[in-house]
Amino acid sequence: MGETTTGTSVRTGLYIGGEERFTDDVLTIPDPGKPGVVVGEAAAASASDVKDAVAAAKAAYPEWSALSAQERARRMTEAIAGIADERDEDAAILSQENGKIRLEAWIDALVFELRWNLALMLADEVDGGKTLPPVPGAIPVSTEVSYQSLGVVTVIVPFNWPIAILGASLPHALLAGNTAIVKPPPSAPLATTRVVQRVAEKLPPGVLNVVTGRDQDMADLIQHPDVAKVCFTGSVNGGKRIMEMASKTLTRVTLELGGNDAAVFLDDAILDDEHLDRLYAAIYDTTGQICMNAKRVFVHRSRLDELVTGLTARLEKAVLGYGLDEGTTMGPLHQPAQKAFVDEIIQEAKDAGADVREFGELPDGDLAGGNFVRPAIVVDPDPGLRVVTQEQFGPVIPIIPFDTEEEAVRLANDTWGGLCGSVWTASPDSAQRVGSQLVCGYVWVNDHGATRLDLRAPFGGMKQSGFGREQGIEGVRAFQDTRSIATIDPEALASMAH
Repeated sequence: MGETTTGTSVRTGLYIGGEERFTDDVLTIPDPGKPGVVVGEAAAASASDVKDAVAAAKAAYPEWSALSAQERARRMTEAIAGIADERDEDAAILSQENGKIRLEAWIDALVFELRWNLALMLADEVDGGKTLPPVPGAIPVSTEVSYQSLGVVTVIVPFNWPIAILGASLPHALLAGNTAIVKPPPSAPLATTRVVQRVAEKLPPGVLNVVTGRDQDMADLIQHPDVAKVCFTGSVNGGKRIMEMASKTLTRVTLELGGNDAAVFLDDAILDDEHLDRLYAAIYDTTGQICMNAKRVFVHRSRLDELVTGLTARLEKAVLGYGLDEGTTMGPLHQPAQKAFVDEIIQEAKDAGADVREFGELPDGDLAGGNFVRPAIVVDPDPGLRVVTQEQFGPVIPIIPFDTEEEAVRLANDTWGGLCGSVWTASPDSAQRVGSQLVCGYVWVNDHGATRLDLRAPFGGMKQSGFGREQGIEGVRAFQDTRSIATIDPEALASMAH
């Protein structure tokens, strides 16, 4: 499985119907930190390979869905056993293909296991349902409402936290009785493919399949008539394309898309080292490339200088470098196009006369020319600048003062997205009052970011940040539908005759 050659070169195949499949055509995976270095190669599926994956998942569905949720959970428990044995190698590969530091890559793989096991704890709720009794004189039937699985589902994950994000939906889909095809990100597929294949090998053939390849060959993962649902995590534009494709066959979709998350600091916010460390991580983890990172900081004007000083002290310690190198605190951006965009919006802010402060030193040597961007803050920028209005997905953040609580809520909600938000205050009442006014799917209090997500709770966005929910029993229900079976009740029917 996933042949490893000399050095760091990794080769992964497809996994379809219980068999590994290599292809002559491959995806060459570059190292975003070292120009010209190749991390490995992933199989590039043809349209025919994709059809085979759909057929394999469809063939496995009847037997898998016929099992009780408890039996599926038992088999899934066996399948995840030992997944940590190769975690160090998985993390090293992910760090190289993604650019993130080794610790984050290791946590990425860990969270997949945590989410998998939390999903299995829901097994007793999966097959639930209810009985609606007849209503004398009005409704002459007794109705059993039960949950049923959908069929074949496709799960598409992005480059930034691909293994962890997979854990928010894949185990829930399988536990609900569906079979699945996983599509890892084409720019960073290696570690994800390795992890998923190790799990798939311990499940019945066809229950879990892995397909890597170029987007133009992947259409049947979305619009094949035998695909019942697509769960997509990625950009807003990517979500629009998925939704348009899925509309051709009325395939259901869950879309977890980008965000422009607001962190709101009220006048009584606690700005000690612990809270400032949390804020720094919420902004700059994964070099800013997390959908639920803080993207805009709104701070009461009386606390602006204090917050800027606190962030500055942390940014001055940032060490840009290779993700696997000891001492590196911030790796490169994943792709050259994203580096170009972030550089552009920072320069736009400078040209507009904004107070832009940059930190750290760009690496040299074999890292020169990598996708590195110096982390930055933009203090009190014009609200029309793209660093405010668009998702940066990079290590730069606008810090915007406000004067009243009402103004802060209005500014926080004045955006296209609605994924997450946070309220920072010493008052639980203020946290509840402001938090309940933020138009987004998830709100933190005195914290923010992926590492603080409650993995038991439903997660998803509002507005253009998508729709549908992952995690928790709500995440299981997203991969089920209801069936109602109504039986005539003679006594209730007779009562209507009178």
